Amino acid sequence: QVQLVESGGGSVQPGGSLRLSCVASGSIERIYGMGWYRQAPGKQRELVAGITSGGRINYAAFVKGRFTISRDNAKNTVYLQMNSLKPEDTAVYYCNADILSSTRGGYWGQGTQVTVSS
Repeated sequence: QVQLVESGGGSVQPGGSLRLSCVASGSIERIYGMGWYRQAPGKQRELVAGITSGGRINYAAFVKGRFTISRDNAKNTVYLQMNSLKPEDTAVYYCNADILSSTRGGYWGQGTQVTVSS
């Protein structure tokens, strides 16, 4: 069984920063791509950033250099450093990973709330 657990969400003022972490645990043979998605109330879930096992990265256009994704393969962990946060960044942030366990599939974390408000 595989689990993804996020942490690091919270409330911050506009212009502030947060760092999200997501740890994968369980019966894991290999982790391929990892990424962060977000879902704001009334909106569809959208990709924020993704990173391959080899370190290739892609960002959503709205990131615009404000967010940085990274991963520690030895710790099965992916991070999202978020700077210059805006109210429109308010959402539940979800971790996603493509993992080979008994089979290969996509896994989701439970989500962590990020609120940007003055």
